[in-house]
Amino acid sequence: MVTQEQRRRQLAREKFLRQQQRRTSARRKARMRNAAIASVLGVILIGSVALYTTGVVLGDDDDSKTNANAEVTPSASAPSKAPDPCEKPAEGKVKTQTWKKEPAMTVDKSAKYTMKLATTCGDIDIALKADAAPHTVNSFNFLAGKGYFDHTKCHRLTPEGIYVLQCGDPQGTGAGGPGYTIPDENLKDKSLKGNVYPAGTVAMANQYNPQTKQGRNTGGSQFFLVYQDSQLPPDYTPFGTISKDGMAVLKKIAAAGAQAPDPTTGNTAPNATVVIDKATVTTS
Repeated sequence: MVTQEQRRRQLAREKFLRQQQRRTSARRKARMRNAAIASVLGVILIGSVALYTTGVVLGDDDDSKTNANAEVTPSASAPSKAPDPCEKPAEGKVKTQTWKKEPAMTVDKSAKYTMKLATTCGDIDIALKADAAPHTVNSFNFLAGKGYFDHTKCHRLTPEGIYVLQCGDPQGTGAGGPGYTIPDENLKDKSLKGNVYPAGTVAMANQYNPQTKQGRNTGGSQFFLVYQDSQLPPDYTPFGTISKDGMAVLKKIAAAGAQAPDPTTGNTAPNATVVIDKATVTTS
């Protein structure tokens, strides 16, 4: 017999898939429209610039609304409100640079990599899986070194169905990316049992649509942090694990709840002002 909780989760997943389809369709129409405009004006948009202007989420797909495609989470239907537990963001501007292709591989798969997200809500340390997801870790090492994540907002919090905080988009809309994509990796990680991403997992958003089987290898810069076990198919590269202290920060953010869905993007932004003041990747 299906319980009320199981039915609720099923409905949330179905809603998530519908959102993915709508986003994929919207992006396709946007690309066609932009291509037509470019043809008329005689302007050739190359590589990442073209992708960036069309609003394609490179590296996320959630396509959930962000698509873990540009995301990965279903939006909340009953937003809550709580005091903002975070501090004022550090002064600085978001960088808008993009690149035409994935950076050259320089990661040492035998080394230990750690990413520190110094956020307005506290530090979140993440142990990266360079051996299992070398392209992903290499990309984050490159982007962090360029200051790509600095001063960016975490634009989405999903408090229902799946439980994640999504970050990594300089636009703050779920449609931004670095201009290049990276391959899916580590989708058979031993931690992913029973189609569950366990609390503490850090994974890539992307544009994969499980219904059409299209959108593989579309990871970019957007990623999500799981603060509570979440039912999701193994379609999103798991590439890191959050430290105990980092989980305390993440849960504090989640406890503040999410806002109502944005009418333009559909994102449910966190009530907490979550800004990555500085992202760094270190090796040991």
